[in-house]
Amino acid sequence: QVQLVESGGGLVQPGGSLRLSCAASGSIASIYNMGWYRQAPGKQRELVASITRSGTTNYADSVKGRFTVSRDNAKGTVLLQMNNLKPEDTAVYYCKSEYYSRAPYSYSWGQGTQVTVSS
Repeated sequence: QVQLVESGGGLVQPGGSLRLSCAASGSIASIYNMGWYRQAPGKQRELVASITRSGTTNYADSVKGRFTVSRDNAKGTVLLQMNNLKPEDTAVYYCKSEYYSRAPYSYSWGQGTQVTVSS
């Protein structure tokens, strides 16, 4: 089992920056992928960025060049540095981990953290 706790959300003006942090606990050595998703009101949850255990990253087109995802495997943490934020980035941001277990596919979500970009 892996548990996730996010932090770092808040209110920021357009063009500003925020850094989100997600800390995993439990079987952190079993985690192979970690990622950030977001869900805006009335919309489906979507992938923002993900990173494999070896450091391969994947970004949504809408955030490329503005967001950077990184992780520390030993600590079980994943960060999302968000720069040049836009109002359309407003959403609840969720951390997700995918990990090995006896089940065919195991994953866990954090509780979410609100990011609001507004002047």
